[in-house]
Amino acid sequence: MKPLSLSFFVLTFCFWCVSYSAGTAVAEHPQQEPPENLLQAGPMPGYSEMREVMLWVQTSKEAEVKIAYWEHKSGEKHFTEVVRTRKETGFTAHLLADEVEPGKEYDYQLYINGKPLRLPYDCSFQTQALWQWRTDPPDFSFAIGSCSYINEEVYDRPGNSYGGDYHIFSSIDRDRPDFMLWLGDNVYYREADWFARSSMIKRYTHTRSLAEMQPLLAHTHHYAIWDDHDYGPNDSDRSFIHKDRAREIFSLFWANPSYGLDGQHGITTFFQWADVDFFLLDNRYFRSPNSCQTCDCTILGEEQLNWLIEALSSSRASFKMIAIGGQVLTTEKNYETYINLCPQERERLLARIAKEGVENVIFLTGDRHFTELSAYTNEAGHKVYDLTVSPLTSGHATDQGQINLLRVPGTAVFERNYAILSLSGPRKARKLSIQVKNSEGKLLWKKVIE
Repeated sequence: MKPLSLSFFVLTFCFWCVSYSAGTAVAEHPQQEPPENLLQAGPMPGYSEMREVMLWVQTSKEAEVKIAYWEHKSGEKHFTEVVRTRKETGFTAHLLADEVEPGKEYDYQLYINGKPLRLPYDCSFQTQALWQWRTDPPDFSFAIGSCSYINEEVYDRPGNSYGGDYHIFSSIDRDRPDFMLWLGDNVYYREADWFARSSMIKRYTHTRSLAEMQPLLAHTHHYAIWDDHDYGPNDSDRSFIHKDRAREIFSLFWANPSYGLDGQHGITTFFQWADVDFFLLDNRYFRSPNSCQTCDCTILGEEQLNWLIEALSSSRASFKMIAIGGQVLTTEKNYETYINLCPQERERLLARIAKEGVENVIFLTGDRHFTELSAYTNEAGHKVYDLTVSPLTSGHATDQGQINLLRVPGTAVFERNYAILSLSGPRKARKLSIQVKNSEGKLLWKKVIE
């Protein structure tokens, strides 16, 4: 037998190194399974600016994710940074697309562990147009709704299912709004969820994974506020022990421009779309307990209230949309309406809006499990509106003779519904069209506000 050559040992050693390396890679990256098996929810475009867009996705286990995006019908691809999803953050990822230009439409594709994922619906986003000093503002539309309850029998209360008509998300998707603004109770924490971080993540995951929701998520931008059910227990306030945890979980699952004034507390934020300003308020984090007899009654808290008035006074937007979880204008002194809980603060808020001469204010609200439009003319002679839209998929109220002296006749809806708001017209003559539709997408009523 001939002695083994040196080259044999070298080749053997190299083969062993390659094999070990490959084995280690497999061990470190069990993500060799198909990417579709690793997608939990999304992808979803969040906020949109002229030169950056935030995208969100959730995987079912730890994985590396990135997004390729390119101008519609253009072949040049750009990529977000790679983000590794982890259990402690609910396997969620925020992916920044910052190689974009104003007023463009982009297609995108999600990569999981380096492999592209093909979805049965289009994935797209848009950047906002640079119209100022150049043209009239662009026309656009957006959807609003609140109270999205997704059944999970083991944790639901006994009896008939509270959630249903999930096809409402397909109806919204057929209207192809530019974005959707979720007005609170977007998730319903149950008794098993409130006091454990992992359970809160599981509840968000369960809701966000609804199959009927995925196409709408994939090619519509999304913004959100919260109300009590996606903050903590029913009728929660600032005494909720885990309010900062709730804020953290909210920021994991939504891709808003910011969370809280100066990023300090709550979820207050702001964004512009074309010529409209959107003020997204927090009606829970600073709220005094409903039953506290020695507390100064507040819904917004002094800092947030002052910020809102100052921001409104400096706004030059055609319409000022103020999103808040509970009804503001209704005169019904019941449940968690502003006039029922903190009438003095409500009066101060509305009086300051009038004194500042702020025009075209529209509150966008939810919570009540029915829809209505409220309107009144303030002391400055300006119309103020409150458009309440509820519910999306939770149980709906019945007409029990609610006493709202400011309700616009013919706008009460007592079934699952959503609204599409459309802005159109030249800069100095903009029109707002409100269409309220049921879960099938059938038009229930329409109103145009100059």
